[in-house]
Amino acid sequence: MAKFVSNKNETIRLFKNPFLEYFSHIHPATPLIVFIPIMLATSYFGYQQTSIISGTVSFLLGILLWTLMEYVIHRWAFHYHPKSETGKRIHFLVHGIHHDYPRDATRLVMPLLVSLPLATMFFFAFKALFGAYYLNIFSGFVLGYMAYDSIHYATHHFTMNGKIGKFLREYHLRHHYQDEHTAYGVSNPLWDYVFNTVPLKIKEKKKDSSLNINVK
Repeated sequence: MAKFVSNKNETIRLFKNPFLEYFSHIHPATPLIVFIPIMLATSYFGYQQTSIISGTVSFLLGILLWTLMEYVIHRWAFHYHPKSETGKRIHFLVHGIHHDYPRDATRLVMPLLVSLPLATMFFFAFKALFGAYYLNIFSGFVLGYMAYDSIHYATHHFTMNGKIGKFLREYHLRHHYQDEHTAYGVSNPLWDYVFNTVPLKIKEKKKDSSLNINVK
């Protein structure tokens, strides 16, 4: 039986509780409005504790750390296949609904009821792990998260004609419409190359263009 996928900007009700249902929807600009001030504040206070060079390196490390977390969460949490009915229900609430309704504009970015507690958890984890550099690392991590949310929304709702945008859109939509076991990176394909989960057609296209260059 073919898997159901809606290509309309529509959704279904997830919760009987009106409070939970309301907060399961989110405007795509909300994470930016909430997290940009947090990123700027943590970056400002982070640079008070570090030099410009070490602070910037820490900031960039935070971005890199986010890209790895994005891949890990998407591959091993969002695409975990539980066997129990409760597990299947939780999986559908967390990520399954996105694969059934990929163009639902109100559920493309993470609700604040989830993202804020997770951000708090990472904040204190970084504080315990990274000492004086934790604020810079956390601010880079938050920037990476905001970039991911924005790029993810754009791949589903914007045309993205530029070279990079077109590649990212095609790359992510292959995950939805061709093979959900590849292309776990959304904001970038770095860790797909590291863990060998790049879609086969992307590899073939790259190989073909490489052959054309060599022939010329």
